[in-house]
Amino acid sequence: MSMTTSFTVPVRGGDLTVHELAGSADSPRAVLAVHGITANGLSYATLARRMPEGVRLLAPDLRGRAESSAVAGPWGLAAHAADLVAVLDHLGLGTVPVIGHSMGAYVVALAGSRHPERFQRVVLVDGGIGFPAPDGADIDARLAAVLGPAQAKLSMTFADQDAYLDFLRTNPAITETEALGPAIAADLERYLLHDLVPRDGGMLGSSCIPEAIRTDGRDTMSDTEVLTAAAGLSMPGTLLWAPRGLLNQTPGLLPPELVQFADLGPGLKSEFVPDCNHYSIMFADHALDRVVAALLD
Repeated sequence: MSMTTSFTVPVRGGDLTVHELAGSADSPRAVLAVHGITANGLSYATLARRMPEGVRLLAPDLRGRAESSAVAGPWGLAAHAADLVAVLDHLGLGTVPVIGHSMGAYVVALAGSRHPERFQRVVLVDGGIGFPAPDGADIDARLAAVLGPAQAKLSMTFADQDAYLDFLRTNPAITETEALGPAIAADLERYLLHDLVPRDGGMLGSSCIPEAIRTDGRDTMSDTEVLTAAAGLSMPGTLLWAPRGLLNQTPGLLPPELVQFADLGPGLKSEFVPDCNHYSIMFADHALDRVVAALLD
């Protein structure tokens, strides 16, 4: 059973909130977990319940999101990579396994390529590889098309938590994940609601800073160093990928041909995870079996 405690770490621009989802400072092993573009650290709660005894799972709210929304720019994946190292330094952690989901996988790949001495192994979950967008492409439009409701929520307000959850449930990938069982549904709801903050007139809205999301999204689609970082990884690791995407569509965020021709570091392998989408790959039992094995074996 995992318990959550939280603390802050000073980073450039403010204090980053880090959630300790499993284990404690006395645990002999630590794992760092990095969330997706409009997510937050609580997205790893289900994985935390799968951690064996003696493993400390640390999941920051990245700058511009949730309890780290007050951290000022600069935005972009390089800032997140620097924040990860700041977390390790603050806690006196030398080299740890690290996992990143979705945009978090690109952050992990970049951090691992820049600071290989700090990461024992990397697990990239449905992200971390890609090809640059065509010259002249409308990055904002591409981002909106990929993210769907996760992007639309940034400009919306909601009367209450139920209205927010009802909106997110218009995404079939969310409803499929919610249907995996009561415990998983509770984890999912807690993570989703962690994004809500008060707005004017008693309304609620997303904590995500729109410019942070926009800048980070552009990096995953157009920054050459980000898109080639996985090829430069020297430590062992695994790329896990789902058949269905953010809207439960096929192909998913990483089409098979992209994975097939991806340039990965010499110690990285790719592994297909069947019967899941971009969200449920981090919640479904059979998918988390693969995640835990990739992290801790």
